[in-house]
Amino acid sequence: MHLVSETRPQVKRDRLLRLPEVEALTGLKKSTLYLLMKRVPAEFPRCVQVTPRCVAWPESAVLQWVQDRITQAGKVHQ
Repeated sequence: MHLVSETRPQVKRDRLLRLPEVEALTGLKKSTLYLLMKRVPAEFPRCVQVTPRCVAWPESAVLQWVQDRITQAGKVHQ
């Protein structure tokens, strides 16, 4: 017996985070997040347009950004 899930490729699961969650994870406020997104090249992951009046950030991108900051801080202090 074959299960359907055996033949389908596995899709990495991700969540979309709204602004309050992103602020809590990064310790940054809205104005700083948008400033970092505007810079060229962008210094913070760009948001995803969910609906015409709703944006969110992929959780994996935000967590990777946080981890990158931690790694950079460790290199500076070595």
